[in-house]
Amino acid sequence: MPSVILFNKPYGVQSQFSDDANNKFAPLSHYFSDKALRVAGRLDATSEGLLILTADGQVNKAITHPPKANQGRKQGKTYLVQVEGIPTQEQLNQLQEGVVLKDGKTLPAKVNHVSEDELPMPLWQRDPPIRERKSVPDSWLMITIYEGKNRQVRRMTAHVGLPCLRLIRWSVAGFELGGIGVGEFVRVSLSHDRLKELGLR
Repeated sequence: MPSVILFNKPYGVQSQFSDDANNKFAPLSHYFSDKALRVAGRLDATSEGLLILTADGQVNKAITHPPKANQGRKQGKTYLVQVEGIPTQEQLNQLQEGVVLKDGKTLPAKVNHVSEDELPMPLWQRDPPIRERKSVPDSWLMITIYEGKNRQVRRMTAHVGLPCLRLIRWSVAGFELGGIGVGEFVRVSLSHDRLKELGLR
C-alpha cells in the first residue's frame, strides 16, 4: 500500500537531499537515509512545518499536480504566518481577493486573523528566534493558498504591508502536521479512500 512521510521540517533545513558545500542550510539527508524518497512540494529552508515525502511517483505527482480525475484541482496548503503589525480588514480583504505580484496575480485565498491561542497546535521555540521589535506588535494569520508561486505567502503579506516574521506550513492536500514534534516524522499508509481523494482510484 502506498505511503507518505509527514515531516515537521525545522528552520534551516533544505527541501533537498544533496549537500551543497556553499549552502549554510542542512540537507534532508541529515534526517533520512532512504534514497528512494522524493519531496512532494518544496518548503523554503527558512520556513518550518509540514513537508511530505514519498517513494511513490504517482502519489508525489497527485499531490503536486492533481490528475484530471480530480478535475485538476490543487488542494489547499495552509500556513501559520506570524507578521509584523496588526492587520486591517482592508489588508485581509486584499489577501483574500488576490494580490498582484511580479509573476502575476495570486488566486483568491482563505485568510483568518487569529490569536496564538487559536492556532491549531502549540508552537515550539524557533532556533534562531524571530527578531522582535518592542515598538511593533505582531500578529498571526492562517492563510490557505491554492497555487505555488515561489515564496508566495511571504510576498503576499509583504505586498500588503505585513512583513512575515515566521512561516509554518500546517497542512498540504488534506495532510496535517498534527502533533509531530519539530525534526520528527510519521509514516502514513494511504487508504483506498485517501487515494481516491488524491484522484488515484
